[in-house]
Amino acid sequence: MLKSFRQDWLANVRNDLLAGLVVALALIPEAIAFSIIAGVDPKVGLYASFCIAVVISIVGGRPGMISAATGAMALVMVTLVKEHGLHYLLAATLLTGLLQIVAGWINLGALMRFVSRSVVTGFVNALAILIFMAQLPELTNVSWHVYAMTAAGLGIIYLFPYLTKAVPSPLVTIVVLTAVAIFLDLDIRTVGDMGELPDSLPVFLLPDVPLNLATLTIIFPYSLTLMVVGLLESLMTATIVDDLTDTSSNKNRECVGQGVANIAAGCIGGMAGCAMIGQSVINVKSGGRGRLSTFAAGVFLLTLLMLVGDWVARIPMAALVAVMIMVSIGTFNWASLRNLRQHPASSSVVMVATVIVTVFTHDLAKGVGVGVLLSGFFFAHKVALLFRVGANSEDEGRARVYRFSGQIFFASADRFVASFDFKEVIEKVVIDVSKAHFWDITAVSALDKVVLKFRREGVEVDIVGLNEASSTMLDRFAIHDKDGGEDLLAGH
Repeated sequence: MLKSFRQDWLANVRNDLLAGLVVALALIPEAIAFSIIAGVDPKVGLYASFCIAVVISIVGGRPGMISAATGAMALVMVTLVKEHGLHYLLAATLLTGLLQIVAGWINLGALMRFVSRSVVTGFVNALAILIFMAQLPELTNVSWHVYAMTAAGLGIIYLFPYLTKAVPSPLVTIVVLTAVAIFLDLDIRTVGDMGELPDSLPVFLLPDVPLNLATLTIIFPYSLTLMVVGLLESLMTATIVDDLTDTSSNKNRECVGQGVANIAAGCIGGMAGCAMIGQSVINVKSGGRGRLSTFAAGVFLLTLLMLVGDWVARIPMAALVAVMIMVSIGTFNWASLRNLRQHPASSSVVMVATVIVTVFTHDLAKGVGVGVLLSGFFFAHKVALLFRVGANSEDEGRARVYRFSGQIFFASADRFVASFDFKEVIEKVVIDVSKAHFWDITAVSALDKVVLKFRREGVEVDIVGLNEASSTMLDRFAIHDKDGGEDLLAGH
C-alpha cells in the first residue's frame, strides 16, 4: 500500500506539478466553453473541473489521466437545461454518478475487452480531428496578430525542448505569449473574453427539485446517456493513456471513481464530467504520470481563479490554440494512415467508419458503437467462413455420414442446413459434430430443422460427437426429440 502511494503520488513530484499547472491553464477556457455549450454559467463548468480533477485523482483507476467538464457531456445537457433549468442538471449529475458507481460494481469496465484496436485507433483519430476543428473558430475572421501568435506558440512548443526539457514547453508558450500580448497591448481574444471568471469558492449545494417520480422521469434518460458517454470516453481515454505510458489501469475502479467525482461535482453546483483525451495527452506530454498531476491540475485551477484571476483572464486564446493544435497533432495516429493498405480491409473499414461517424455526429458514443458493431459483424463473418463439411456413403449406400468442423451459430446456420441432401434415397443419416460447436438458439433451430426434415422422408437420424456445452444447449432448447416437435417447428 505504501509502495503504491509513493509510486502514484511521490515518484514524479516536480514533473507532475508542472504538468498540472499546464493542464490547469488549458482547462479554464475549455471549461468556460463547455459551460456555454450546456447553457449554464461559466462557474458551473469551472467548479466541476476543479472538483472532478481533485476527486478522481484520489479514487480513480488511472493515474495521470485528467477528468473534468467535457464537451461530449455538455452536448447531452443542452435540452435538459433549456427545458428544466440548472437544478435539474445538478440532480441529473448526481444520478449519473450513482449509475456510474453501479456500473463499476457490476464490472462494466470489462466490456472494454470487446472494443477492438481498430475502434480505439478510430476513436483517437476522430478526437484529434475534433480537437483541431474546435480551434478553427479562434482562427477565423481574426487579425494577422492571432496567426502570428499561434505560429510563434507552435514554434516554442516544438523547439523549446531542444534547449531544455526541465520546463514543459506548453507552459513556456502560455507565459511568453501572454507577456508579449500584454507588453504590445495586442487587441486579440483572451480567456477573459470567453466568460466571467468566478471570484469565490464553491459552496455545498443540493439541487432544489422535488424528490418524486416525475423528477426521476425527467432526469433519468439524461443521466443514463451521460453515464454511457462519460464511461465510454473515460475508459477509451484510459486505454489510450495506458498505451502512452506503457502501464495498466483498473477500469472498474475508474467507473466507480468517475461516479464519485460526479456526485461530488453535483454537490457544489458543478456539471457532470468525464476523462478528457486532449488534457490527458497534454499532461502526459508535459511529464505528468502520477495522481499528483491530476490533483495539482484541479488545485491549480481553483487557485489561479481565486488569486490571479485577472492575470489568467489576459492569457491570449492564441496561446491555448497553439497548445491544443499540438495536442491534436500528437493525438492523431499517423501510422494508421500507412496501415490502411497493410492491415486487413475489415480493420481499416472499422477504423475509418469510427472516425467518420464520430466527426460528423460529434458523438463519441455513436462513433464507437458503430465501430464495435462493425467489428462484431466482420468477426462473425470470418468465423462463419471457417465452417467446413464433408460427406461420404456407408453401409453400401444405405447411409450417409456428414462430418462438420467449425462454429455453428447464427452466421453459419443457413450453410449448415444447406449442406444436407434431403432428397437422397437413403435409410440413415449420421451427423458427426465432434469437431463442431453449437453456440446459440439459431444453431439449435437449424439442427431441429434438419432432423425433422429427414424424419419426414422416413430417414433415421443419428447425432454423434456432441461436446458437453453443445449437448446442454440441445437438451434445453432442441425440439426434435420432444413430443410434437414437428408441430412446434412448424409453428416457428
